[in-house]
Amino acid sequence: MPEETPQTGLSDNAASGLAYVTVIPAIIFLVVPPYNQKPVVRFHSWQSIFLFIAWIVIHIGFMIVGRIPIFGCFIGILRLLVGLALFILWLIVMIKAFNGQRFKIPFIGDLAEKQANG
Repeated sequence: MPEETPQTGLSDNAASGLAYVTVIPAIIFLVVPPYNQKPVVRFHSWQSIFLFIAWIVIHIGFMIVGRIPIFGCFIGILRLLVGLALFILWLIVMIKAFNGQRFKIPFIGDLAEKQANG
């Protein structure tokens, strides 16, 4: 009977998808071997981190612009729509990562690819 090689740790797809759950697993996968040596896991981890940073910057921007009286009433609706769009984008990249597909977010994906390969 052939010996089965026991699998230790997560598959690349599972690690890539989990990198999007929060920024913490993404950072862990960039630090802990063997995940930090796998380009696909590194790409998704970096893209997750950059998406998180973009979300924070957008959130702070809405807070600042929302304090201007003229824009205050429109910011609530715009903030809701942008938040929904970011949530849908987050779901798409996470599902694609779990399925072993690489979905590059414009601009963020290019930065992630440079970091993952460099």
